Amino acid sequence: MRLTGKCLQALDEHLLAVVGDHDREHAARGCAIGGKGGRWGGGHWATVTAPVAQSVCAVVVTYNRMAILRECLDALAAQTRAPERVLVVDNAGTDGSAEMVRREYPAVNLLVLPDNQGTAGGFHEGIRDGLSAGADWCWTMDDDTLPYPDALAELLKATESHGSLSAPQLLASEVVWTDGSLHPMNQPYFPRGQVERMVEGCEAGLLPLRATSVVSLLVSREAIDRFGPPLKSMFIWGDDIEWTARMLRGVPGYLVPTSVVHHKTATLYSASSSTGPRFYHHVRNHVYMIKGSAWVGSERLSVLGQLVTSTLAYLRFNSFSLDSVRVVLRGLADGVRTSPH
Repeated sequence: MRLTGKCLQALDEHLLAVVGDHDREHAARGCAIGGKGGRWGGGHWATVTAPVAQSVCAVVVTYNRMAILRECLDALAAQTRAPERVLVVDNAGTDGSAEMVRREYPAVNLLVLPDNQGTAGGFHEGIRDGLSAGADWCWTMDDDTLPYPDALAELLKATESHGSLSAPQLLASEVVWTDGSLHPMNQPYFPRGQVERMVEGCEAGLLPLRATSVVSLLVSREAIDRFGPPLKSMFIWGDDIEWTARMLRGVPGYLVPTSVVHHKTATLYSASSSTGPRFYHHVRNHVYMIKGSAWVGSERLSVLGQLVTSTLAYLRFNSFSLDSVRVVLRGLADGVRTSPH
């Protein structure tokens, strides 16, 4: 099988590492970066020629990024297997993105929130809307996510073809940056010490997941009904890891290396290389995860280790400025004294 060699190499290098070590060599790319599909014309999504057994709602959360939102919607329109419904959740943006969607993409559904609720709140409301409209699967992504043309088709293929593995309830794409490297903000987490299951996954062309980001995540109605959407109060950074880790304790999910999306951020960054107050959410939400039910046993120690490592990197990046120290201390204090909802 085409993927087995690299999958086994990834297992050899990373499987026995603690949760949080990331596999950067796990699979061949589906195709090269570039070649955006043609513009979606006249407000009509690509025709699905085969009977549709399960409906998909693509949920795109946006905030003041009109130009890249257009690219995302064009990439969705170019899918070889189009979603039945596309929903844009506008996080109370002020750049006219909502008006642009109404004007240029009349077939796209639009949900405008009264205030900026972050990615957690945006996906929370968008997923609830998708399920209420009858979707069997919600396909989540940020507005700067550009799926390759067969990204959704490859995810759905894995719902029917998964070898001896349990039927998936979550499926994630491989997320790359502009240069084709894996994006550090969207690295998946793999289960520790489950060699047999990982080998079975390799034989099926899939990699079992322990947690992942919401950038091109296909989630079943069954999983959402059981675990709910993301916790709104987590706002940003770590909300998706907590949500998927909590779900993956009870339902199976896999990385699909043949489904690829381009996360078109301006730079190749991570939370630790950020400046300003947003790192507060990273710290607070990691404390929430240590306290919560998403991780168990020694996994919590791994989450703590990741928090320590990322915080030191953030402080070094910001030259241990007083403002950066205050951001960290405030995140720690709020993480200890409050709980997410």
